[in-house]
Amino acid sequence: MALGRLCGSRDGSAGLWDWNQTWYTNSPRFTWCFENTVLAWIPCAYLWICFPFYYSYLRHKNKGYIRMSHIFKIKMVLGFLLVILCFSNVFFVMWEISQGIPRTPAFFISPAVLGITMILAMFLTQAERMMGIRSSGIMLIYWLLTFLSALVIFSSKIQRGLERVMQKCRRDINQCPEASSSFLSKITYWWFSGLVWKGCRQSLGVDDLWSVRKKDSSEEIVAWAEKDVSWIQLGRMQKNRWCFFVSDITSVLHKLINIVLMSCSLFLEFIEDQEAPSWHGYFYAFVLVLLACLQTLFEQRYMYMCLVLGLRLKTAVTGLVYRKILIMSSASRKTVTVGEIVNLVSVDVQKLMDLIIYFNGTWLAPIRIIICFVFLWQLLGPSALASIAVFLFLLPLNFMITKRRSHFQVHFMKHKDERAKLTNAILSDIKVIKLYGWEKTFMEKVHAIRRQELQALKRSQILFSASLEMVWFCFAPFQIAFVMFAVYTLVDNTHVLDAQKAFVSLTLINILNTAHSFLPFSINAAVQVNCRLRFFFFGLMSFLYIPPLKGKGRNVFASIIIRNGTFCWSKDTSPCLRRIDLTVPQGSLLAVVGQVGAGKSSLLSALLGDLEKMDGFVTMKGTAAYVPQQAWIQNASVEDNILFGKKMDETWFNRVVDACALQPDLESFPAGQKSEIGEKGINISGGQKQRVSLARAVYQRSSIYLLDDPLSAVDAHVGQHIFEHVLGPNGLLKDKTRVLVTHMISVLHQVDNIVVLVNGMIAEIGSYQELSQRNGAFAEFLQSHNTAEEKACSGFPGKSAQHKESNTSVTMIFISYLQLLVNTTDLTFQLFFFLIASLQVNTSVYAAYLRAAGLPLCAYIILLFTCQQVLSFFRGYWLSVWTEDPVHNGTQQYTELRVGVFGALGVIQGLFHLSPTAVFLGGMSASHKLFLQLLRNVARSPTVFFEETPIGNLLNRFSKEMDAIDSIIPDKLKSLLGFLFNLLEIYLVIIVATPKAAIAIVPLTAFYAVFQHFYVTTSCQLRRLEAASRSPIYSHISETFHGSSVIRAYKDQERFITKSNSLVDENLRICFPGAVADRWLATNLEFLGNGVVLFAALFAAIGRTHLSPGTAGFSISYALQITGVLNWMVRSWTEIENNIVSVERVSEYSRTPKEAPWTLNNKLQGQVWLTEGRIEFRNYSLRYRPNLELALKHINLTINGKEKIGITGRTGAGKSTLAAGLLRLVEAAEGAILIDGQDIAQLGLHDLRMKITVIPQDPVLFSGTLRMNLDPLNQYTDADIWTALELTQLKNFVADLPEQLEYKCTDQGENLSTGQKQLVCLARALLQKAKVLILDEATAAIDTETDLQIQSALRTQFKESTVLTIAHRINTIMDCDRILVLENGQIAEFDTPKQLIAQKGLFYKLMEESGLV
Repeated sequence: MALGRLCGSRDGSAGLWDWNQTWYTNSPRFTWCFENTVLAWIPCAYLWICFPFYYSYLRHKNKGYIRMSHIFKIKMVLGFLLVILCFSNVFFVMWEISQGIPRTPAFFISPAVLGITMILAMFLTQAERMMGIRSSGIMLIYWLLTFLSALVIFSSKIQRGLERVMQKCRRDINQCPEASSSFLSKITYWWFSGLVWKGCRQSLGVDDLWSVRKKDSSEEIVAWAEKDVSWIQLGRMQKNRWCFFVSDITSVLHKLINIVLMSCSLFLEFIEDQEAPSWHGYFYAFVLVLLACLQTLFEQRYMYMCLVLGLRLKTAVTGLVYRKILIMSSASRKTVTVGEIVNLVSVDVQKLMDLIIYFNGTWLAPIRIIICFVFLWQLLGPSALASIAVFLFLLPLNFMITKRRSHFQVHFMKHKDERAKLTNAILSDIKVIKLYGWEKTFMEKVHAIRRQELQALKRSQILFSASLEMVWFCFAPFQIAFVMFAVYTLVDNTHVLDAQKAFVSLTLINILNTAHSFLPFSINAAVQVNCRLRFFFFGLMSFLYIPPLKGKGRNVFASIIIRNGTFCWSKDTSPCLRRIDLTVPQGSLLAVVGQVGAGKSSLLSALLGDLEKMDGFVTMKGTAAYVPQQAWIQNASVEDNILFGKKMDETWFNRVVDACALQPDLESFPAGQKSEIGEKGINISGGQKQRVSLARAVYQRSSIYLLDDPLSAVDAHVGQHIFEHVLGPNGLLKDKTRVLVTHMISVLHQVDNIVVLVNGMIAEIGSYQELSQRNGAFAEFLQSHNTAEEKACSGFPGKSAQHKESNTSVTMIFISYLQLLVNTTDLTFQLFFFLIASLQVNTSVYAAYLRAAGLPLCAYIILLFTCQQVLSFFRGYWLSVWTEDPVHNGTQQYTELRVGVFGALGVIQGLFHLSPTAVFLGGMSASHKLFLQLLRNVARSPTVFFEETPIGNLLNRFSKEMDAIDSIIPDKLKSLLGFLFNLLEIYLVIIVATPKAAIAIVPLTAFYAVFQHFYVTTSCQLRRLEAASRSPIYSHISETFHGSSVIRAYKDQERFITKSNSLVDENLRICFPGAVADRWLATNLEFLGNGVVLFAALFAAIGRTHLSPGTAGFSISYALQITGVLNWMVRSWTEIENNIVSVERVSEYSRTPKEAPWTLNNKLQGQVWLTEGRIEFRNYSLRYRPNLELALKHINLTINGKEKIGITGRTGAGKSTLAAGLLRLVEAAEGAILIDGQDIAQLGLHDLRMKITVIPQDPVLFSGTLRMNLDPLNQYTDADIWTALELTQLKNFVADLPEQLEYKCTDQGENLSTGQKQLVCLARALLQKAKVLILDEATAAIDTETDLQIQSALRTQFKESTVLTIAHRINTIMDCDRILVLENGQIAEFDTPKQLIAQKGLFYKLMEESGLV
């Protein structure tokens, strides 16, 4: 025990001995404590025990003196060194302790004991010599024990050292190798070669990539950005300002080195001077290549730093946007949509990254231009002023084009946002669109916006092409050269244009051209960022932040206090709650009641801090849990949705599940509580979603519970169960403070207090008994409810918004959904494996793109590029011939002819420079067709497709992938063709001038192909991985946007921010190698290109005897371009290879299953169908998947025209499945459904669905005017719409709105209450007056009185129609002609209510459970 404490062990022997480490292991060793105490002290103890006896023996056995030998001296020296070593260890440990480094006693006691014992051993050795003892068994045994002890300790240290090395290797195996690489490897990016080689040998996965460097992680970057967000607005950095400085310096250096490449002038002088020594030529050639290599290193370092900085900026913006989403007020959330946010973090951030690369071009270009003009003046004298004049003429022209293009770019961005917003709305509510058969209408809306978007993009790209090609790359070099050479030769006949002046001038003009051609890119990037990111800086950055309410604990008996509270949704709107005075005692149950639009949900929002507080104060003491009226469900397992970040407590979890009536559902799910829930809970019913949401709140064990009508989406008996076991006086929350918004009159007598809201004000507060005795607002509310109930012939106590939830359809969807996941709990993994299935882009993808662009146009483009390059070759050749003209009497002959032909060739070449514009037009055509194909394929997909596919994936296709097809692919295709033909011209020139250079060019080109192959193979995999890692980010943003109120209520922002950081870091983990891959490729390609320059110059030097200076200049000037041309050609090719994946991903939905045709031309021609409304099921069966059991089994029934049918049954009976089959959301497995004698399977889907009106459970509104939401097809007059509004009790509300029917509804109709949205959906149905009406729990979100009024209106307005009502309130179907009772997908009972009650069967039991009997 004592020895263990010497080692710092808490429990004595635990540190001294460990059987698991010593005996029960494959690699046994002693503990550190045992080795440094017991094992080290055994020889010491032995010697000290033997010392008194042995020394006494020596004193009595004196055999005489032995002289010192060399061995003895060595022994003493070694012993002395061991003593010094032991005591130096003691002093070192004492120094560590003085520095505050914790050290246990064993650290200095053990070496001290060893040192003292070593002194004793030296003393005994000396004593043995003095006493004449030549050999001693005592000392031999001591040294043997010491050696064995040291050997064990030494081997143990080696073992521990190796383990530490292995752990470090395992820990660092995924660390970026850049930090540990050599200087040469860093500047050439060869440290990346290992990943390139791995990518060629095997499929790359995320685990094969390096972990994100700490300095690049989201946590680090966003923390800095939040502290210094002004950097983003000012375009400066605080922490990373050095990055800009260093990148600027490297940029300047590589530009200046480019100018030093004028050493080619000296080389041309050498070619012309036949007397110069040969080594001069070799020296100039090597200097030329050395400077080119330095230029490569500086330029690639600059690009690398810009790309790293861009990735950090992307991380910062994404993180800031996500954090802004979490603190957005409700008013702010109505001003922006998920589609716009996804567009911002996907497309627009890329524009900002481009600006970083091109930023330095705006201030470096003038410096380079001035230096070029100085060199031109030295070469050609005052004639260089002509080039300045041409340049000054072209510069304002370019700025005029850019300004005009900026105007089109603004329109393009505006239309792109509109399209993203509408696309997001369509994808979010696709089920409703399919129910009504509105796909074509909404497709036309999207297509109209898309046409405007492409029109603006086309004009912008044409102007950009004109600016880039006609003004800069083509006409600028030619015009400057032509004017300058013409002025130089024609003004003075004595001016001779030799090879040195001509080709050095051309090289300078190319440098000048590169300098000011960079300006359009810089201006283009700045224009796009200015147009787009102002939305971020002046929109998202100004989101209102409302701090969470904090309890001050002034009254320990009150959990919630509101004093004179006046609240509004935004400062620009009128108050929605006025003069609210409310005190909720701790542990009480408060009910909030009122009509639709009275402000019930607004009161909860005010407590959560989601409303603007105009007056008064609010106090909440303790933690809060929130259950919204429309349940927010995560794309995670049932268990994760309930735990919501908390640790699992099995006992409490089971109690919560039982209390929330979720146990039967979990038993029916394939994986139980581990079952995966789809996005927005798409694969579970509304009641299941609400109960999961409630269970989440209960599991948190919060102090305060804010419950927004949680019982409106469950069955009557389930609602009663939940109230008794969760909310009521004996429920799990009996000791908690509960604020319950409800329409359930039956539970009000069990609450402590009731708040009655009328028009945003508290009309009454009190207990049920107190308010009932008063003749006030509550008494009127209660009386109107009771009167309405009597009219409906029922008096059961549970008359609240309790509706039957989904049935077998839900379970079947869930089972198929889980089977599709194949034991994978994340849809992202499925997408990931699908994306990396192939490593090379199929040639069919290129063929599809070219067909979409138009094959005749493609042939025309190739012809234009060929003619353009042929003319360029002849223009250069003509100049070389011009420089070789003999000089007579100080002048050249045929100067006017040379100038004229040179100018004519340039003008004709300029006319053929329409090729880039043709490429852009072809790209627009392909983009238009591919977008229509994507839109059509998605719209034609069945509902199950949207249940299986996360909305983030679809939004990614419509935003990021389409942006690549719109802009990136045409631009890179234009670059590839231009550089490819330019490369062919360069090869032709070099081989014609110096044929021997072909010997070097062929192998160097082979090396190019090898590098390209390695790069493309790895880069394409990285692109696919990166694309797969983006979708989860967008899905998470969408999920957080819709659930931000819930997340804030639970104060769980940090967990969601951590997940967002993890997803962004995972994406960055893939993006960083992709950026480095570009630099690796560029560096290696440019080095190979410099090799081509070297061989061209060497062969020119070798063959200078038969090589004219003009031809040599022609060859060298073209050879100097090869590095850039080859580099950009392969890079453009790779960019196309990477981005053509977008075409593949957009086209992949053409292979997914499609639903039946929308219309059939040969059906219903000249017929008036659906006049009676008679529905007949003939042996009808339905299953959701081929491998699943039947959800409906052999249904045979006939519903007469104009008959009112109620459909009821327990959960899972098949009620909603029957409606789904009637609308052909799922096709029949066998049998048929006939409506008015017509088999619906023989009809087009729109022919069927547009003749049937459906009012679904979840009210859905789209972003747009109220009129558009009521009449999307624009078929009815305003008078018809006002009549429908009057029948749904909405006329007064709409009349009071500022714009009335033109009132703008925000995304998802968030500026209307849930009840008002449901009433708008009812008004929409009343407008259609179809012969068949299906009510699927349509009045769940409105109060009972309004519900009964609407039921009366429906009976009046649809008295000539067949009405199918899926029961959610039993009393609402009691006046139906007949009631269909389903059980396990089969007909259990079907008769009049009177007969069913008399039979006392299943329907009678349901009535008993609902309190009707």
